[in-house]
Amino acid sequence: MSTARPTAREIAEVDLFSPEPYRQGFPHEAFTRLRRSAPVSWLDVPDDFQGEHDPGFWLLTRHADVQAANRDTELFSALDGPQLSLRPEMAGNMLVSMDGRAHLRLRKLISSGFTPRMVSRLEQKARGWAISILDAALARGQCDFVQDVAYQLPMHMIADIMGIPIEDRARVFDVTLEFLQAGDPDSPATPEAHLASQVKMFQYAQELGRRKRERPEEDVWTILATAEVEGDDGERTKLSEIELDFFFLVLTIAGSETTRNAISAGLLALLDSPEQLEALRRRPDSLPVAGEEILRWTTPVSYFARRATGDTEIRGVPIAKGDRVTLWYPSANRDEDVFDEPFRFDVTRKPNPHVAFGGGGPHFCLGANLARFEIRVLFEELLARTREIEPLAPPTYGPLGIYNPVLLAVKELPVRLA
Repeated sequence: MSTARPTAREIAEVDLFSPEPYRQGFPHEAFTRLRRSAPVSWLDVPDDFQGEHDPGFWLLTRHADVQAANRDTELFSALDGPQLSLRPEMAGNMLVSMDGRAHLRLRKLISSGFTPRMVSRLEQKARGWAISILDAALARGQCDFVQDVAYQLPMHMIADIMGIPIEDRARVFDVTLEFLQAGDPDSPATPEAHLASQVKMFQYAQELGRRKRERPEEDVWTILATAEVEGDDGERTKLSEIELDFFFLVLTIAGSETTRNAISAGLLALLDSPEQLEALRRRPDSLPVAGEEILRWTTPVSYFARRATGDTEIRGVPIAKGDRVTLWYPSANRDEDVFDEPFRFDVTRKPNPHVAFGGGGPHFCLGANLARFEIRVLFEELLARTREIEPLAPPTYGPLGIYNPVLLAVKELPVRLA
């Protein structure tokens, strides 16, 4: 390794592989130092880092560089997946670990399930779930906002997309939570237990796909299990069973975890800025703009990893072909060159060119519009149904480990709702 590489560990002044810097939320101070002193820097991977991995990787911390790399899929390949540990079985089988025509084919197939009529139905269901979830929390008076509210809405929406019967949902939700908790570095669960929970999810996905093919229903999963689209070569194509399995995993894990974090951390930001909370109560029609600031402020995905397909240079720093490169979205969303007073939460911020959904390009998040809608509907109904939201204890953060691109989550947020 060249000693000329700017070293992220020395500049950040924290060990980004340790769970400690994430105990109180994302370590923005460390990334502010990186943006100022070494916006393109190298980080060696510790010898005890689990699984197969590269010896080190580049960190991109500036908005312009993150956005450019996210959009240039020819130079920065997604084939090895968004995480740092290498999972060969994922390459070419998941939407987040595909490039070029294969990625476009899968995206086209998945998009076929989200017809305007289906999206309209999902939006109606989202409001119904938000109302019933909040009414249940209000009836109790006190709740853990993360598990009782923020987790419930995206999970029920995912279940509606898949057409998971009500009687199966508790089981699916429990397995999903089991999978998420097993990946927590503080969890006593073994790697075998983590794998076992993933196998359970795949088994249910296969069972669900068989049901939909045998007894089609009006849901997205029926369309995905049966739909065919025309490829670039004129041939008809459909999702394979393994592609369906992996999309089930992406949807249940990424879709639930990210929206849950945005809603939970969004409420925290509003509670820390009571004047902005009251402004939204008076002007609920401003929630679409506020939702964008919640996404910028919370940035639920911390990084995505890519691989350089050729020699290049970013801000004068040479990147070699084959190098692993990571795009740090929370840092880009606090970039002083792009956002005025980036450390001020402002529900009226406009324009707001955040990169919470990846910064554009072929890998722009397919669920962005649904996530935006869920966040807006949940806060519309929360503010309409409450006159007081009182935090009962400081929030608890759960570091998920740097191998997980989400990296950390709001674990508990006890509140009293009146």
